[in-house]
Amino acid sequence: MAHGDLPATFTYSQARAAGLTKHQLYRLRDRGEVEAIGHGLYRQTSAPLVDLDLLTIAERAPQATLCLTSALAEHGLTDTIPAEHDVALPRGTWHPHVDVPVRWHSFSTTTFHIGRDRLALDDDTQIGLYNAPRTIVDAFRLRGALGPDLAYEALRRWLRRGGQPVELLRVAKSFPRATSSLRQALEVLL
Repeated sequence: MAHGDLPATFTYSQARAAGLTKHQLYRLRDRGEVEAIGHGLYRQTSAPLVDLDLLTIAERAPQATLCLTSALAEHGLTDTIPAEHDVALPRGTWHPHVDVPVRWHSFSTTTFHIGRDRLALDDDTQIGLYNAPRTIVDAFRLRGALGPDLAYEALRRWLRRGGQPVELLRVAKSFPRATSSLRQALEVLL
């Protein structure tokens, strides 16, 4: 069994199912052909460079979705670099243990998929990413925890780039806690 038959990122179980013995896998690791990037998670060293933290999160939690400050940073709507990745999962979903800095958030299952896109990390792996309007609405909805400045800064940047208020208000209909503060901010900025 050649390790080239495995995806760029794979689990110990996938390696075993593909016919590699434990000792063969460890020899590949010792020769530097694969590297352990998490408990039972490996990556081929010949694979293109990616954000290994996000890759680990995506492999451990297939529904993981970048949200809040992490999503704002991904969209270029803040200069804040979060110390931990903000990642949402549907409420009631188990939050896996990962060896990367992550702050798990539980979002309602009824609204979890609103504005949820996918971000390709490599040829085989994607992670969820809330689009800019959903992320701005979430920043207003959770401004008590995030602080109002982050939400206002993101809104200002998004509007300067041509973002349409009607798009935000359409998303905000599903999040009543955000609607009034978002409307007030739009009135001030427009």
